[in-house]
Amino acid sequence: MLRSMVAAIALMAAGGIAQAQDAVDGNAGLTVIHAGHLLAIPGQAASGNSSILIRDGRIEAIQSGFVTPDGAAIIDLSDQFVLPGLIDSHVHLQGELSPEGRLLEVTENSADLALNGARHARTTLMAGFTTVQDVGGDLEASTGLRDAIRDGDVIGPRMRVSGPAVTPTGGHADVNGFSTAVMDTLTSRAACNGPADCRRAVRELVRAGVDVIKITATGGVLSNTAAGVEQQFFDDELESIVGAAHMMGRRVTAHSHGVTGVNSFLEAGGDSIEHGTYLDAASIRLFRSRNAYLVPTLLAGATVAEIAQTASWMTPSVRDKSLSVGPIMLDMARRAHQGGVMIAFGTDSGVSVHGINAREFELLVEAGMTPMEAIASATVNASAHLQMDADIGTIEVGKYADIIAVDTNPLDDISALLDVDFVMQGGVVYKHED
Repeated sequence: MLRSMVAAIALMAAGGIAQAQDAVDGNAGLTVIHAGHLLAIPGQAASGNSSILIRDGRIEAIQSGFVTPDGAAIIDLSDQFVLPGLIDSHVHLQGELSPEGRLLEVTENSADLALNGARHARTTLMAGFTTVQDVGGDLEASTGLRDAIRDGDVIGPRMRVSGPAVTPTGGHADVNGFSTAVMDTLTSRAACNGPADCRRAVRELVRAGVDVIKITATGGVLSNTAAGVEQQFFDDELESIVGAAHMMGRRVTAHSHGVTGVNSFLEAGGDSIEHGTYLDAASIRLFRSRNAYLVPTLLAGATVAEIAQTASWMTPSVRDKSLSVGPIMLDMARRAHQGGVMIAFGTDSGVSVHGINAREFELLVEAGMTPMEAIASATVNASAHLQMDADIGTIEVGKYADIIAVDTNPLDDISALLDVDFVMQGGVVYKHED
């Protein structure tokens, strides 16, 4: 009898050990973040002590309190404020505004630009931006960098790219300010004239694998031409671009400062506006009726206005536009916000220095947004704008584990986002400072 009882106890013990080992083995690929404060869905209240369970790059569960499953890797952010990875809807990773810019236009090739992009991509990720949309750059460098990051060969934010912007010949995204021989050689492959030619430009970009079509509906500040910042495509050209892109499953976003370009593009069915400097009451009505997004890029306006005060290397036309356009962008964002326009966060980084993207948050708050609204613009709003809200933008079950953390509550002081201590993208930790 005693021998039977001992044997039964031994079997039970062995079974318990096996079950415990199975639990450990089953959690071998599990990571758990202990978050002291968790803003899982910007726009909703933050919660206290929480555990985020992550497996295979995605969020498996979110639980109240701190759980420590056997065999799981634990990341202690119990004294930090945790929120979704940030999204910048307007960047240019291949370069930065500098006195050498005009020379680099004619000396750098696609390989140079891709390597520049890889360097700036890493900087951007370390600043807490786990996804970006690169709207304007060398086609091969853009798609190559996007794919290299996707495949894990380069460290950087998840990317959507437009390649070169569709532009009228001589427009903002075409080559300007050089000799005729140079401009004939370097004219953009996406420059077009007339509805049929503009459809051709869109279709070639789609064939090359871009995620979104960007156009220059108006003149621009940094193009070396005194062509103003109003509408530069004819209405039938705008309609042909939008129609061709939508037919091939691509949204269209427009660089647009002048109100004529803003309104004509929205009337043509465009999906979003970059900058929007001179929008008016009619623009706001169009934004709302078309469910279009505004990407204000206030940091770009502040940057060019500041540089133009002292930079002798700016050409006269660029300086004049910088001084007239830059300072009024803050008021534009204030009016758009008050008018109920949907705003997606975007900086135009590359005009500003890469890595200070979060300075845009301070400017959005200065323009009248609450810190919560500003954070939502770079998470919930931006993910919807990029058609990626099924995967990113919030910390919810099933989404990518794109997660950042800061020491202090950004809802109290938005400047906290300028100093990100922890960055996880797709379940991989890229930055964790004590």
